[in-house]
Amino acid sequence: MHFSAPAHGIPVPLAKAYRLMNHGPVVLVSSAHGDTANVMAAAWAMPLDFDPPKVMVVIDKATLTRQLVETSGMFALNIPCVAMAAQTLAVGTDSTHTVPGKLAQHGIGTIAASQIAAPLVQGCVAWLECRVLPEPHNQCQYDLFIAEVVAAWADERVFSDGRWHFDAAPDALRTLHYVAGGQFYATGQSVQIGT
Repeated sequence: MHFSAPAHGIPVPLAKAYRLMNHGPVVLVSSAHGDTANVMAAAWAMPLDFDPPKVMVVIDKATLTRQLVETSGMFALNIPCVAMAAQTLAVGTDSTHTVPGKLAQHGIGTIAASQIAAPLVQGCVAWLECRVLPEPHNQCQYDLFIAEVVAAWADERVFSDGRWHFDAAPDALRTLHYVAGGQFYATGQSVQIGT
């Protein structure tokens, strides 16, 4: 597949990539190997380091995503927005093992990434392309994956100059924070102290 930046997507300097996740949003983990691709939701993901940028995410052993990540050594963290809440819950609830066509069924579209084989999820407001840094003990014991971010993108309508700008954008573009039982909170109003 040929790479084309996501709709409204602008490149984010890797030194600022941690800011895409620093506020704790739920993510969609996309993965692929061969002709198989998958997307699942994950609430337990966070930035880990600045230079080079690293992230952590918990991916359960029972998921197809886990199998694809272990085989390919890469994944993308896609940050969905309020407009994608129902889809986010659906791909976090349904397993491809039991709902084989879950991506099509829930209207999840993907495009090619720039640096990795895992796809990027359309409709999100940020995307981090990641290569796994093998930590077999953490992966096996805790389902915890550490990865280096090799490319990052953000929706220019809500992110520019290394910062989120939700206050001036439609509420549908605010990121999601998962609580439990199908309940999300949307990122709220900013409070800025100093620069």
